[in-house]
Amino acid sequence: MKQLPTLSERDMKAEETAVVKTALMTVADEDGNRRADLLRVAARLFREKGFEGTTIRAIADAVGMRSGSPFYHFKSKQEILAAVMEEGLVAGLAETEKIGQSGLAPREKFRALVRSHLQTVLGEGQDFIPVLLYDWRSLTPELQQRIIGLKDRYDAIWQQALADLKQHSLLDSDDKVVRLLLLGAINYTVQWYRPGKGVSLDELTDRVLEIFLRA
Repeated sequence: MKQLPTLSERDMKAEETAVVKTALMTVADEDGNRRADLLRVAARLFREKGFEGTTIRAIADAVGMRSGSPFYHFKSKQEILAAVMEEGLVAGLAETEKIGQSGLAPREKFRALVRSHLQTVLGEGQDFIPVLLYDWRSLTPELQQRIIGLKDRYDAIWQQALADLKQHSLLDSDDKVVRLLLLGAINYTVQWYRPGKGVSLDELTDRVLEIFLRA
């Protein structure tokens, strides 16, 4: 029989969940302007139809704008794509940095990072990171450079978390390949995870820990 979590563990998980629910608030969520509307709608359409399959007219129509109005906010469709990716990374990075700087023990910090990342890629309305995962090659090299700095900061926090786990004998290796395999597995959940069907995000988080960490 699976051992029930202690009170402190339950409290810790509840606190993590509460933090994650507020982790994705960004400027686009707060200002309520037309640029924010464009980003949210563009992210949804890029995710559903792909970058090449989404037209500026479709984005404008979905926001209730004239077909040329998005160009008041962005120079091109590629600029919109880059801004969508930045939005997802900024949202995820804010919470990731907060967790990385917390005083949590290595295992609990890793759990919080996994749970936060799952929320970022699978949470309702969170289309930004899935777009980054599948339309990255649609950006020009110049626009890719805008994204790489944010992505490097995100990766560095995960790499440090893995190093802490290895130091505490909870992980066999903390090399880059382990990080890529781990995040690759989590990111791929966008292909098969369906909210309300099967495991919850908390249960999925626990499964990740069971697979990657020593008991």
